[in-house]
Amino acid sequence: MPFYVAPEQMMKDRADYARKGIARGRALVALRYSEGIAIVAENASETLRKVSEIYDRIAFAGVGKYNEFDQLRVAGIRAADLKGFQYSRDDVDARSLANSYAQMLGNIFTHEMKPMEVELLVAEVGRESTTDQMFHVLYDGTVVDERDYAAIGGDAESIRTRLATQWSDGLDLSGAVRVGLAALAGPDRDVPPGDLEVAELSRGNGRRCFHRVDGSTLVDLLD
Repeated sequence: MPFYVAPEQMMKDRADYARKGIARGRALVALRYSEGIAIVAENASETLRKVSEIYDRIAFAGVGKYNEFDQLRVAGIRAADLKGFQYSRDDVDARSLANSYAQMLGNIFTHEMKPMEVELLVAEVGRESTTDQMFHVLYDGTVVDERDYAAIGGDAESIRTRLATQWSDGLDLSGAVRVGLAALAGPDRDVPPGDLEVAELSRGNGRRCFHRVDGSTLVDLLD
């Protein structure tokens, strides 16, 4: 017979384990700006990306254990491609993708011995600014609908507080990136452009809205 552990204690232990793993990673933020959504992540690696394209108008971002959220990224791409092929490209949306991620993470959190140490962000740029969507998916499958900005990863509460004071409607891409950087760095740190991973979902990019912002373009935006 296995040792008995109260369900409440088991869920609490799993949640504490997942939160500690996520807190060790660096955070990222997503902000709505006039032409779409900007995603700014603190990431010194040039090959292990936190932010990527899922589908035409949808981006994926993850924090925590890289190998775990990268598995989820690949699963999301396959699910989106299959749905777009079977039905229509317009039927692929961030809400259904976030719900799929929530079911996967919720099942793993409830039934597996070790929960996934990840938090996810699924963002979709609409044809109008009023239809932009951002969904924050937690390690236990909880989905949070974010409106103007979102922060996930370590120290997310403090970062979200700074975003609340600095974000304003009508920002351009340069302003959104600078606000995201200031929120990530806080008052006591300086984050160089080389330690940033920045991407945008822009309504003006054609059918595939995702675009990485790096190199001299990023430096110009920050200046």
